[in-house]
Amino acid sequence: MILTKILIATIMLVLTTAIHASGMMLAMKLSCRTADTGKIFRVCSRVLRLSLIVICMFIVTLIEVAAWAGAYLAVDAIEALEKAIYFSMVTYTTLGYGDVLLDENWRVLASYQAANGIIMFGWTTAIIIYAIRQVYFEGDVQ
Repeated sequence: MILTKILIATIMLVLTTAIHASGMMLAMKLSCRTADTGKIFRVCSRVLRLSLIVICMFIVTLIEVAAWAGAYLAVDAIEALEKAIYFSMVTYTTLGYGDVLLDENWRVLASYQAANGIIMFGWTTAIIIYAIRQVYFEGDVQ
């Protein structure tokens, strides 16, 4: 039974990594867009581009949370979609309220999801820092 849980967790790690990599590629494309505009419009463009990148990575996080929620529902660890999404978000962010719990047989998955979330939030931070460098220091970054 523990091997099944490890296999499910590994599949989820691969899936969320693929989702995050796809989001990163989109964010990098958004950060590299340049426009020949006046100075005022360039400032607004930079703010808008960074906002879009942050929103993009937030949506990526929501997709990853939904994937984990789907896994919990698929193995009957949680009985309702709303609870599964709530539990998944609280676990992914490592907030861990503890008001919704997994079925005892599946709770080890939550520890994998929390570790997955920590890694993905670190990766998201790196993406946003890269984007800031591209957007604000385009001529200085190679």
